[in-house]
Amino acid sequence: MNLNVTLTLLCLILVGTAIEGVHCKVVQFIFGDSLSDVGNNKYLSKSLATANLPFYGIDFGNGLPNGRFTNGRTVADIIGDNTGLPRPPAFLDPSLTEDVILDNGVNYASGGGGILNETGGYFIQRLSLWKQIELFQGTKELITSKLGKQSADKFINDANFVVALGSNDFINNYLMPVYSDSWKYNDQTFVQYLMETLQKQLLMLHNLGARKLMVFGLGPMGCIPLQRVLSTSGQCQERTNKLALSFNKAASQLLSNMQSRLPNANFKFGDAYDVVDDVIQNPDKYGFSNADSPCCSLGRIRPALTCLPASTLCSDRSKYVFWDEYHPSDSANQLIANELIKKFGFLGGSSNAPAPAPESAIAPSPDEE
Repeated sequence: MNLNVTLTLLCLILVGTAIEGVHCKVVQFIFGDSLSDVGNNKYLSKSLATANLPFYGIDFGNGLPNGRFTNGRTVADIIGDNTGLPRPPAFLDPSLTEDVILDNGVNYASGGGGILNETGGYFIQRLSLWKQIELFQGTKELITSKLGKQSADKFINDANFVVALGSNDFINNYLMPVYSDSWKYNDQTFVQYLMETLQKQLLMLHNLGARKLMVFGLGPMGCIPLQRVLSTSGQCQERTNKLALSFNKAASQLLSNMQSRLPNANFKFGDAYDVVDDVIQNPDKYGFSNADSPCCSLGRIRPALTCLPASTLCSDRSKYVFWDEYHPSDSANQLIANELIKKFGFLGGSSNAPAPAPESAIAPSPDEE
């Protein structure tokens, strides 16, 4: 009998005999921004960064807004599905309990949030990475009180941690003159400031028990529809893309250095920049027909910033790289997730992967002729 089978049987025996303090399930703890938010911001009553309006979530479950800033799944949703892990609920969901956390993990991601506390300030309410880590610390205390220290530590050590932030620190901070960071730093020193801050945050997560940690890199954020429409030429903003590349290079080196120094750390960096850039430059190659404008828009009134009930949807959402001015569509998220699955070395992208969840299907737009 191999070790995996033995451990599985042991877990079943322990659960069946209801021995207190034992928990065998592997879950995810997700930290991020609007690309990973599954509903935290909809519980922040004063936040200006929300996805509470139609047509967000139109291709997910019952088609109603669910807090995700896209028409379907997030990248983290898809990676979790492919690796057999449950989808963690939003931390601020009123139905969250210790038992739900033990079965599903928690998602702390918040639209508008960044690595820096000052990022996204004009959204009024959002959870920065520092705040998300503080909330996780409270979560660990809850788990410890339920399971006991030894079992709680093992539960945390075995969990997968995802950190996916950074784009807001540029788009909704450094690149906007309303923020002091825009004149306190230059491109190089701002990236250095981000890395110094991120290092402290990842070290805190390690101190709290994170051992298996994945950090997502940034895509070509100078090519999102908002950046294009704000440029004079309508083309990608190269400076913004260069900042993303600088961030990815520095973050990759940071993760490598931290893994070599921290005990039992399995820290990985996932960079999908090249494949997303190729999709944007050559959409037909990947089955897309549009890579420069949002599927959900107010026509020539741009930027609309968010998808609105008065917006018009594209005729085929699966053919658009971008859902709104900021965020990828479900189809693009699928492609990004597949690339990260390869980079992280998961087997989830193979034929052994579970079938996509029913809510992931792309339905035709209601106004399609």
